[in-house]
Amino acid sequence: MGVNVVWQEFESGPPITLSLAAELSDFGVIGDVPSVSALSNGKLMKIVGIPARGPDAYAMIANIDDASFKSSKDMKGKKIATVFGSTGHNFTMKLLDKNNLSFDDIDFISIKAGEAENALKSKLCDAVVILEPNVTRLTENSFSKIVAEGSETDLRGTNAFVVRSEYLEMHRDIVKVVLEQYCLAAEMIPFLDENTLTLVSNYMKIMPEQLKKIAGKYDFSVAVTDKDIASLQDTVEFLVKIGNLSIPYDVSKKIENLLEAK
Repeated sequence: MGVNVVWQEFESGPPITLSLAAELSDFGVIGDVPSVSALSNGKLMKIVGIPARGPDAYAMIANIDDASFKSSKDMKGKKIATVFGSTGHNFTMKLLDKNNLSFDDIDFISIKAGEAENALKSKLCDAVVILEPNVTRLTENSFSKIVAEGSETDLRGTNAFVVRSEYLEMHRDIVKVVLEQYCLAAEMIPFLDENTLTLVSNYMKIMPEQLKKIAGKYDFSVAVTDKDIASLQDTVEFLVKIGNLSIPYDVSKKIENLLEAK
């Protein structure tokens, strides 16, 4: 199609949305919180697909020798650490609701994404709420354990393909091809050759068998479903509740579903 693809790598979602807003990127793969935050700003961007959703990619992790912390029922009075305003924060609040607890029943500690392991090892907190691949990386090194997973609540762990609205209007055919190619790649995940599996595992700093385990936690169907929209709307309501968004908005009006659900 005569397209020159420039791959840009970012550490997290917010810098991607800034790059899109500045027209330095056209297409981004972003988590639910930065996606709905970006979409709240006028008509600059739209969601065109869902790269993956995976509730159990999120988990609450505690020290393995903490006998007083066996499940989310034991959260009361505990120090819980995660990134403020993140999906992990939303998951924490859902676990509190599930167990008829309030936010005041825990000692919430806001940390940066890369600080979870040290926070847990140093006993700064009793548990951290994180996502893959860190869940597998931390729980398979013998010092920590899972006490709650996303599927214990209505969390879906929905990510998004976000495209600049202007680029989508001008190059809808290109955006659709990108999504179609992603679908083909996702279908090949269970059949990765050893070389590719090793390259990706090394990049993610995990073992090949761990990569297979993590991939199995995700649904990679790309079309946006009603459940995806409800999940993203839930994220909007969460961000309004904690003050990170001033007013709610209708996510469905920010979506152009370019692929049909299988």
